[in-house]
Amino acid sequence: MTKDERKYLSRIAELGCIICRRIGYEGTLAEIHHPRSGVGMGKRSKHYDAIPVCPNHHRHGKDSIHVLGTKGFPKHWGFTEEDLQSDVKQLLGETI
Repeated sequence: MTKDERKYLSRIAELGCIICRRIGYEGTLAEIHHPRSGVGMGKRSKHYDAIPVCPNHHRHGKDSIHVLGTKGFPKHWGFTEEDLQSDVKQLLGETI
């Protein structure tokens, strides 16, 4: 990981969980999730495509990204990981 990638991941983690933010709970602690859509099996996306999510929405909760999977997640929440990536870019003031 490069210095710029570490800096970027730190910046997005500081945003807090992007799912919590969408449902009205800003400022929750976040860990980094690398979406898997568009990448091969057993691989992860680039660090610049990562999104910040709390442990509950990432891997522990019944409605988490890893529990629901790539098809169940948008069906449950009504938005996709790509939508969350767009939210992150917008919050950082970056173009999509």
